[in-house]
Amino acid sequence: MSYERLEYVGDSVLSLLFAKEHYFLYPELPPGSLTRLRAVNVDTEKLARVALRHGLHRYLRHKKPLLEEQIQEFKRKITDYPLHSNGLVDAPKALADIVESSIGAVFIDSNSSLDTVWEVFKSLLEPIISPKTIGKHPMSELYELCQKRGWKLEFVTDLTNKVVDVLVEDHLVGRANYDLKKKKDIAQNRAAKDALAKIERILGQTNNADSH
Repeated sequence: MSYERLEYVGDSVLSLLFAKEHYFLYPELPPGSLTRLRAVNVDTEKLARVALRHGLHRYLRHKKPLLEEQIQEFKRKITDYPLHSNGLVDAPKALADIVESSIGAVFIDSNSSLDTVWEVFKSLLEPIISPKTIGKHPMSELYELCQKRGWKLEFVTDLTNKVVDVLVEDHLVGRANYDLKKKKDIAQNRAAKDALAKIERILGQTNNADSH
């Protein structure tokens, strides 16, 4: 129980620390951009990467073969995305929990000192994602593209076959599978990325044809 309580504290403290850091570091950023920047620096994938980078997962005590398999798969998948996958890789929450509970423990032990927590963890959280290095979330990018062109966008989930389809103007342009090890939201992101790649290819062909 104490582990979960410390995780609760650590999650809140980390969000506040990044809100404070970004507020003063990027005075020109509007609230929406600040929120997105904070979110990507404290989400499950980012913190799971921190746990792996510093070997904290070796201290996990569990009897769950599936979790060990998920951790190894996560290690393999993130090699394709050096900084962040923006929703394309499923990160084991247990890894992020280790980081959050550690932050909570330092916060409590330091008599609730935010400065101490930041001093201890800032370097451990590197590389910190900045406005220059933040990537675009595939679903957000797809929504923006379709809105700009006035296209109808729809995500359809086939629960029987465990498939997420992306329909643009009622045409199938993207697809991804999911199962017990792949969450539906990860499948939606992958389907969106698949759709973006196909749309960009079609638009590129159209532009080439128009230029001739």
